[in-house]
Amino acid sequence: MTLAAVALMLGGGGLVAANVYASASEGGWSGQGSGDAAAASLRSAGMATIDCPDVGARLTDVPEAARGDVDRELAQLDQQIAEAYQRLQQSADALRQDPEAADDSVMNPLKDKRTATLGRIADAIGRAGNRPDQLDALAPCTLRPAEAAPGGESAAPSQGGDQNQGQGQNGGTGQGGNGPVAADYADINSVQPNAPEAPPGGTFRTECGVNENGLFNSDNVIVAPGVSNGAHHFHDYVGNQSNTAFASDQDLANARTSCADQGDKSTYYWPVLRLQNGKQERDAGAPGGGTEGNAGQIVTPKEVTLTFVGSPSGKVTEMPRLLRIITGDAKAFVNGPANANASWSCTGFEDRQLKDKYPLCPSGSDVVRSFHFQSCWDGRNADSANHRTHVAFADAQGNCPEGFKAIPQLVQRIVYDVDAPSLNDGGKSTPLFAVDSFPEQQHKPVTDHGDFINVFDEGLMRTMVDCINSGRNCGPGDDGKGDDGKGGTDEPSEEPGGGQNTAEPSATAEPEKPAESQPAQSEQPGRPEQPATPGQPADTAPAEQPAQSSPVQAPRVDATTAPANTTKNQGGTAKRDESSAPATAAAPQVSESVPAQAAAVTTPPPANLEPQAVGNGGLAETGANLWPAALGVLLAASGLVMLLRARRLRY
Repeated sequence: MTLAAVALMLGGGGLVAANVYASASEGGWSGQGSGDAAAASLRSAGMATIDCPDVGARLTDVPEAARGDVDRELAQLDQQIAEAYQRLQQSADALRQDPEAADDSVMNPLKDKRTATLGRIADAIGRAGNRPDQLDALAPCTLRPAEAAPGGESAAPSQGGDQNQGQGQNGGTGQGGNGPVAADYADINSVQPNAPEAPPGGTFRTECGVNENGLFNSDNVIVAPGVSNGAHHFHDYVGNQSNTAFASDQDLANARTSCADQGDKSTYYWPVLRLQNGKQERDAGAPGGGTEGNAGQIVTPKEVTLTFVGSPSGKVTEMPRLLRIITGDAKAFVNGPANANASWSCTGFEDRQLKDKYPLCPSGSDVVRSFHFQSCWDGRNADSANHRTHVAFADAQGNCPEGFKAIPQLVQRIVYDVDAPSLNDGGKSTPLFAVDSFPEQQHKPVTDHGDFINVFDEGLMRTMVDCINSGRNCGPGDDGKGDDGKGGTDEPSEEPGGGQNTAEPSATAEPEKPAESQPAQSEQPGRPEQPATPGQPADTAPAEQPAQSSPVQAPRVDATTAPANTTKNQGGTAKRDESSAPATAAAPQVSESVPAQAAAVTTPPPANLEPQAVGNGGLAETGANLWPAALGVLLAASGLVMLLRARRLRY
C-alpha cells in the first residue's frame, strides 16, 4: 500500500508539472509562441486593431515653453492605446461572440482617458500661448476589424511562388499572434526594378559599428524626452552611447561614441529586428519588449553603412548641431503611408525596393533595410513640435521647398543574415522576422523608421560638406582628402552619390570590439549578460575611447536592457555587390498594396491577432486546458490518503 501511495503521488505530481509547463509555453506575451489550436482558431476568426488619430503629428504649433508638458501627455496617449490593445487581445474570444461589447470594455474607457489627456495638452499650450480649439474631437478611436485578402487567403507568395498554403483564412501568423502575417512578405524575384539612379556628387562615410555591444532601450529621446519606454519597442543604437529618454544635449555632447572617427558623436537608431523563434530575450518581461508583443530573438546586423550624400540640384550646407530627424512613421499601419519611408530589399537585388513588405530573399542573399533621410532644412530650427516640419524631402529634381536649404542626406543601409521564413507553416520550420513596433501596429514593415541626432564636431561637419560639394568620396582615416573619382582612398562604384559602394567596408579598421562580443551562430545559446545601465553599453567600450560616466537620470520604470540571445553574423567581410542600387532620395512612394490615405485617419486592413496574455484569451479555456493538472492533483491527493492510512494500519 505504501509503494502504491508513493507511486500515485509521484505520478500525479509529474502530471501537474508537465501540464503547467506545457500551458505556460503556449502563446502569450511571454514570447513562447502560440499553441496550434489557438493559432488555427484565431487565424480563421481574425482580430482587430485600434486606430486612433495621431495627435502628435497634428500639433505643428506648440510654444517652446509648453513642449515638455505636451510631449509627456502625448506619451500618455501612446500608453493608453497600448493598454487598450492588450485588453482587446485578452478578451478576444468574448468579443468575437459579441463584438459590440468592445465599446464598453475597451473603446469607451479609452476615449474617456484620451479626452482627459487632450484637455491637459490644450491647457499646457494655453498657458504658453493660444489654447487650441476642438482637440477633444481627436479623442474617439476606431476598432478596425481584421480583413482577409482577396479570396479569403493571404496574397503574399511563398519563396517558391505558392499562395501560402496552410495559413488559414487571414494568413494569421506571428509570435503570440501579434503579427506579422504571411501577406506582409513578398518574393524579391516578383518585384520589378524600381530604384532610380543615385544622385551625382561626393559622399562622406562614417563607420559606427553594428551595435555589437548590445545597446538597446525602448526610449525615444526625440519624441518622448524624459519618458521611460516612450517608444513601446526596442531600438538598436550606434554612434552615441548615452542615448536614453533622459539624455540632455550636454549628455549627448559628452558621451562616448562607437564611431571610428571620434568627431562623430551623432546618435543613429532604429527598431530592432527579431526572429520570432520562441527564444526569450532579457526584455521578455519588460515594457517595450515581451510585455508589449515584441517577442523573439534580436538579430545583430551583419553590416551597417552610414553615408551622407549631396543634392543633385546644387551644393549642400552644414547641418545645425543637434538637428533631429525622424524618417518614416512608426504608426503608418493605422496612419496610412503618407510618411512611410523604409525600403526593404536583398543583396544582389537592391534595384528592387519594397515599401510595405518584408523581402523573401533567395539562398545566399541577405535582407537589406534602408532609409533615405530628409535632405532639406528650414534654416532655423533643430527640431519642431511634430518633429517633421523643420525638415523636408527634395522633389524629384532634387529641389528643396521654398525657404529650405539642402543639407547632406543621410543614407542608412542595414544588412541582416536571416533566412526567408517558411510561410506555409507559419514560420515553424524557418522563423518569421519582423521589426519591433507599437503593439497596435502589429509589426508591419511599413511602420519601419529611423532616427538621427547630429552631434558631429563643427570641424568634421565642415569636412563632410567640403567632401560632398567638391565631388570627393571621404571616409574615416582619410583626413578629408577623399577620392576625386580618379583613384585614391576609396574605390569609386555605382553606390549613393555616384561614389563609394555602401557595401564595401572601409580600409580603416573599426574600433576594437570587445572579445566577448564576437559574432556567433544564431542558434547558439546567448551568453549570460548583465543589463546595461542607461546611457552605457552592455559590454566594455573600445579601448581607445575615453571613459565617460553615465549622465544623472531621473528614475525610470524599466532600465535599459541588454538582451542576451542576440544573433550575430559570421565573421568575415561582406561580398561586394555591384548590382545594388539605393532607393530614391526623394520621399518614396508606397507600393500599391498599401491602402491610399483617405481622410484624417486612414484604415489599412489590419492583420488578425492571437491574444498573448492568457493563451487563447479566455480564462475558461485556460482552465479547460489545465484539466490534466487537475487530474494530477487528484491522483497525488489519493496517494497521500493511502499513505496516511497505511501508516495508521502499521501502528
